[in-house]
Amino acid sequence: MRFMLTYDLMESLRTTNQWLGASAHAFASYPAMSLFPNPGLEMMKAWGEVTERSFARMVIKPDWGIPSFTCEDGKDHIVTPEIVVAKAFGDLIHFKVNGRAERKRRVLLVAPMSGHYATLLRKTVLSLLPDCEVYITDWHNARDIPVSEGKFDVEDYTLYLVDFMKELGSDLHVIAVCQPVPLTLAATAYLAEDDPKAQPKSLTLIGGPVDPEANHTDVTDFGRSVTMGQLEQTMIQQVGFKYAGVGRKVYPGLLQLSSFMSMNSEMHSKAFSDQIMRVARGEAGEHDKHNAFYDEYLAVMDMTAEFYLSTVERVFKGREIARNAFVVDGRHVDFSKITTVAVKTVEGEEDDISAPGQCRAALDLLTALPNDKKAWHVEPGAGHYGIFAGRSWRDNIRPLVLDFIDANAGNLPPKPETKQAPKAKTRKPAAKVANRAKPANKNAAAK
Repeated sequence: MRFMLTYDLMESLRTTNQWLGASAHAFASYPAMSLFPNPGLEMMKAWGEVTERSFARMVIKPDWGIPSFTCEDGKDHIVTPEIVVAKAFGDLIHFKVNGRAERKRRVLLVAPMSGHYATLLRKTVLSLLPDCEVYITDWHNARDIPVSEGKFDVEDYTLYLVDFMKELGSDLHVIAVCQPVPLTLAATAYLAEDDPKAQPKSLTLIGGPVDPEANHTDVTDFGRSVTMGQLEQTMIQQVGFKYAGVGRKVYPGLLQLSSFMSMNSEMHSKAFSDQIMRVARGEAGEHDKHNAFYDEYLAVMDMTAEFYLSTVERVFKGREIARNAFVVDGRHVDFSKITTVAVKTVEGEEDDISAPGQCRAALDLLTALPNDKKAWHVEPGAGHYGIFAGRSWRDNIRPLVLDFIDANAGNLPPKPETKQAPKAKTRKPAAKVANRAKPANKNAAAK
């Protein structure tokens, strides 16, 4: 499948479906059709509208779309995304709130590079903006990056994070979400040896696969069941002639999207059939719940082949992070070098992508970090999305994270102890979990 023809064929299938939707919508909307009232025509029109919109969204990067909000001065302040550091494969963005005094809390959100754009964290950004100066990693679509820019794998990703942290300085609190959790931990360990003064004050690691073997999911089972040769032959394609990255080997976003959809196919099928019925009845809106979610969910980006393959081989199969054997640019990244950065892990009890235990494994790697610098939280009943952008994040996790940041800022008064949820039961046999070292007090770092 490593051919431009395959990539172009997949893009042709997408554009064909978009055209079919547009054609059906246009045909059923033709004024003469009103002479023959028929519910079938309304269904055709609705199907066409939903289909055209869905397939069109797959190749469009969503806007940040962050509105102005009212600050303590009673005035509305406009939010402007500004590029702080521009690089070939990703930028560092600052959400500047115009006319507002700079906040003491400076937060770097490390967005995943797992098929979706950084805009997937829009709600997370919105929730933090009133209280923090928010920065985020905005990764680029690999199909738009010329081959002349070279490779980009997990080591390059880690070094990008190192550069971003150095740029922002040590008065920084980092929040990593999902896929970049182990690499963010590695970047901090790299800084601990290379430039200790550039380390952030705290790390909050949310739902990431530090040790995929700590608690199996369908994602980890897939990674263990296929060989690297099979992955390269079936998943990697070359960007076609339509884009600037022509010839670059990538893991296409459309393939990743099909994987996402297949994990919950019944739920997605019902969501689209219900939306078609709502459109046919005239009950749907431009910004209704369905469109708000799927406009973001369906917008996917390509990953470089070397990043996708090295993630599977080194993080999932080889467990280099979990074994403290990760190497960046020829240098062993030793997690025991982290001695001053407070680290908190957050997991969802019902997370079926990065199950409880996978992220908390980070605390066991930090052998030289005092227990009072470690903390963890398992959110009862929360799934993967909910722990960084859903109700669980807004109501429970966000306040805990802000308390953790304040407790380790060094320039703010300490917060009173916050009661955290008990550790959820994992799906891993108790005998294996029992061997894991545990911090003495899960609230210690938040005191």
